[in-house]
Amino acid sequence: PRSPSQGPGQPPVAGGDAVLAVGFILLFLLMLVERFSVSLRVIPPVHPGETVFLPRRQPLHYILDHSRLKPRSALEGLFLSLPGRLSTLRVGLLVRRAPGAGRGPLLTWPPETSSGAFSLLWDLSVDGLFHQSDGDKRWWCPSLQEVMEAFHSLGARSPALGPEGPCQSSERVLENDLSRSWSQQQDSPPETALDSSLNYICKFLALCAVAQPAVYTDRELLNLIELLCRAGLDAGLRLLPKTDLQQLLLLLLENIREWPGKLQQLCRTLSKVSDHHHNLLALVQFFLDVTSRSRQLRSQLCLVVIAQMLDQQETLPLWQEKAQLSSLSQLLSLMRPSSLRQYLGSETLPPCQEHQPKASAELDHKACYLCHSLLTLAGVVVSCQDITPDQWGELQLLCMQLDRHISTHIRESPQAMHRTRLKDLAAQTYIRWQDLLAHCQPQAQYFSPWKD
Repeated sequence: PRSPSQGPGQPPVAGGDAVLAVGFILLFLLMLVERFSVSLRVIPPVHPGETVFLPRRQPLHYILDHSRLKPRSALEGLFLSLPGRLSTLRVGLLVRRAPGAGRGPLLTWPPETSSGAFSLLWDLSVDGLFHQSDGDKRWWCPSLQEVMEAFHSLGARSPALGPEGPCQSSERVLENDLSRSWSQQQDSPPETALDSSLNYICKFLALCAVAQPAVYTDRELLNLIELLCRAGLDAGLRLLPKTDLQQLLLLLLENIREWPGKLQQLCRTLSKVSDHHHNLLALVQFFLDVTSRSRQLRSQLCLVVIAQMLDQQETLPLWQEKAQLSSLSQLLSLMRPSSLRQYLGSETLPPCQEHQPKASAELDHKACYLCHSLLTLAGVVVSCQDITPDQWGELQLLCMQLDRHISTHIRESPQAMHRTRLKDLAAQTYIRWQDLLAHCQPQAQYFSPWKD
């Protein structure tokens, strides 16, 4: 721009050149930042979780269920006839003052009102366990219906617990549903309070599983395992340890009578607990690799989840004995990031957006994220196998498939750190499988001139 004192033939002042130079510098810096900036799209180390428990400010009070209880003294009769709601701690104190009166119905379930109430319930149950005679089988364990009511009382959503929906036979659940609108308006409680309540329930169920292994049928055990896995995937509990839940799941697995007959049904049920691949990976980690049944479940469940995510569950012999490595080899060829990108793009993006830079980068991140979870599950399948020299060729083929379809197809970039994370996992998996190959290599047959 010219100043008012400048004539028409005079050149512009130096200030205009400075403004133009600054503009060029800013444009150059913007292009530099866009070219060398690091994307925030990373593969999260923690699963996203599911919304299972709604926020609740404080636990609900419960109505005493004494329909099956006959008072044995005037004090019990007076206490049971009192109107209003009774807490677990008050009922427990009554049982302590009147020994022999409580056999389960008097002990209001669940024991989540306080640690003192749970300690009292635990002491009474253990005392009754050690003092019961051979003919006395009245030691109480909560039914599956009561466990579901316990989770509802903690704020669990009905759809999140399973396809059957909410329980309908208890006045406590109706009270919980009527106060749902009130609880949603309250501030979210600390996750540790919910975690403590769930740990109390898991501890007591573990005591029941040890004391009375036959108290639940196989069908109830499968439903209970599914229920516990759904609760363990709650988003608020993602960063908290699951020690009590893991120990309980091991006990419940050992109590299944028809094994491995129920393995296929259990795997199909657990594979539908969540639609997200990372949540299903976290579910597999609920089952510790310490018993033969848990190893068998982990391996078969991982294979089912991989086939389910790749839409191959009906085309592969997933349930044939000693066919897991061969099935996994076929699935590895479908886990190529470019194939996953094409598969996800056909499901999520319209054709007009597939070639847009932002949509393409987001699709690339989703494909690498899915491949990372699938490759982790594949590592669990192999680690749970007892590799024999006869399977050396299958494991060697797995290594070749891993290197051919995944490792060589990942192009690292400073703008896509999720690719580097995936390539690191592929390299670590390849090293572990090569180490297994070295330990299970069949002995070579050497020629001996002294042998007939």
